[in-house]
Amino acid sequence: MADFKRPESVLVVIYTGHEEVLRLRRKDPLDFWQSVTGSLKWGETVLDAAKREVQEETGLDAGKGLIDSGDVNRYPIHPTWRAKFAPDVTENTEHVFSLRLPAITAIRLDPNEHKEYRWLPRSQAVELASSRTDRYAILKLVPEKL
Repeated sequence: MADFKRPESVLVVIYTGHEEVLRLRRKDPLDFWQSVTGSLKWGETVLDAAKREVQEETGLDAGKGLIDSGDVNRYPIHPTWRAKFAPDVTENTEHVFSLRLPAITAIRLDPNEHKEYRWLPRSQAVELASSRTDRYAILKLVPEKL
């Protein structure tokens, strides 16, 4: 199994106390906007994967700020990434986290994975999100401005 990706991943919604949500634009497919996401490595815990993915994709240290929402999504693996998984694997299990920052922070992208980033208001972040689970996570985890 180690030759294939583990069909389990994390999604980490990063936002500020002022309702700005971090959006990452993937290199492939083009115009795919997302929160921090990534597959667990074999033998890795969900929390360790969330911390690692935040570090790799943004340069941020999640430290003790990560919050496990308790939400777990199951969905069919997107055709773009299907070949990375074992032939009999068709679904992925996604664990949802959030990370609240005090203010907008400069991000260091992994150029192999993402082309650009934006900090957007909650409503615009939801509109730009390319996946249903990402849209739902933003709506659930990022408080609306009062």
